[in-house]
Amino acid sequence: MPTTEKHTRPSWDEYFMKIAHAVASRSSCDRGRVGCVFARDKQILVTGYAGAPRGMPDCDTIGHQMKTVTHEDGHTSQHCMRTAHAEQNAIVQAARVGVSIEGATCYCKMTPCAACAKMMVNAGIKRVVCEKQYHAAADTEAMFKELGIELVYFTDTTEAYAKQ
Repeated sequence: MPTTEKHTRPSWDEYFMKIAHAVASRSSCDRGRVGCVFARDKQILVTGYAGAPRGMPDCDTIGHQMKTVTHEDGHTSQHCMRTAHAEQNAIVQAARVGVSIEGATCYCKMTPCAACAKMMVNAGIKRVVCEKQYHAAADTEAMFKELGIELVYFTDTTEAYAKQ
């Protein structure tokens, strides 16, 4: 018997975020199975996921390459250095295939790190939609605000990483 429940189409932001989730399934780093979609005019331009450089062993195969980072205020955090971020890989993919992402919207799991945010600024991204916040989002949020790049969150939750 057919269901009588009315189908509700997702908004464009919800649609592209669902695609970013699918892209994340290709990620080869279990610390943050992250995917990224760049879209403009309701069309996907390029995607990327977190993973090791082409031809290099990945975290899922040989483990993480953890480094301790000491921040200006003295606190430390652990980061996996084996993996390129989803946003970085999407920007590189755009360059490889000759697709301009200028004026595009980025859809990603969490606030881009400051390095990815700088790359997006230089690529001409105008809007960033995130599922949740990154625990170290302050620099990115300030940069985007100063430059007039719209930053949208689906939730007010913050991504938490397991201790390694």
